[in-house]
Amino acid sequence: MKTIRVAGVPEHFNLPWHIANENNHFSDAGINLEWIDVPQGTGAMCRALRENHTDVAVILTEGITRDIINGNESRIIQNFIKSPLIWGIHVAAGSEFTKLADLENTKAAISRKGSGSHLMAYVNAENEGWNIDDLQFEIVNNLDGAIKALQNNTAQYFMWEHFTTKPLVDNGTFRRLGDCPTPWPCFVIAARKNFIKNEPEALKRVLSILNAESRNFKNKTGVVGLLAKRYGQKMEDIRKWLKITEWSQQQISKQDIYKVQEQLMRLKLIDRKVDYLDIIHNLA
Repeated sequence: MKTIRVAGVPEHFNLPWHIANENNHFSDAGINLEWIDVPQGTGAMCRALRENHTDVAVILTEGITRDIINGNESRIIQNFIKSPLIWGIHVAAGSEFTKLADLENTKAAISRKGSGSHLMAYVNAENEGWNIDDLQFEIVNNLDGAIKALQNNTAQYFMWEHFTTKPLVDNGTFRRLGDCPTPWPCFVIAARKNFIKNEPEALKRVLSILNAESRNFKNKTGVVGLLAKRYGQKMEDIRKWLKITEWSQQQISKQDIYKVQEQLMRLKLIDRKVDYLDIIHNLA
């Protein structure tokens, strides 16, 4: 039995991993899949890959692309979610801010540097025509930290996945001022280079099992109720989310990696672009 450590956020996107694991599909194929929840997000998963605390990560495309360029010895082995991620832009419910323009020159709460909440603050700033050199950040580690920061006014806004934070909008913790979708497929699967080199067949088995689960996942009987129950969501919100979410069973395209690097370069988040094959690894 080969043990493979897989890190990911505790969010609805990753339910196909859990269903396959709970139904013993991985163990039946000789894989002991150890899932590691990382609520801190992409920045923490980049660090886990670098420090050999995980073998594989289900991670935001822009975050892992930037970290690979900056020396992370990992590669993208497959796209996972081919649709964009919808980032809600939130303020405290009692905040004086009522529109996105009000947030210029205020401080963004981010889970950590290099995280999606950090990088997407730059994307949003560019969309709004703000000076990206003036952006300010407060590191809050996770969603609970962001709630405290906005309530205490140590940060004024926070970007996180629209549907994950929807219950906090519904209960009056946050107000959402707008959304900022990623301009590329949002989640990919990355693995450490050493692990790819040493265990290519095991990784192929993992992807084969995952892809069989994700291929028709959104059409499975009872999936709406299951997602709503496990992730504390309203059924109507899960239906909306499923309608705009598409899982992938293919490698991310050269065009998408080019688009990510172009935007990261324009936002001064990387100082050089690299070849597509320095970012991805095809197992097949």
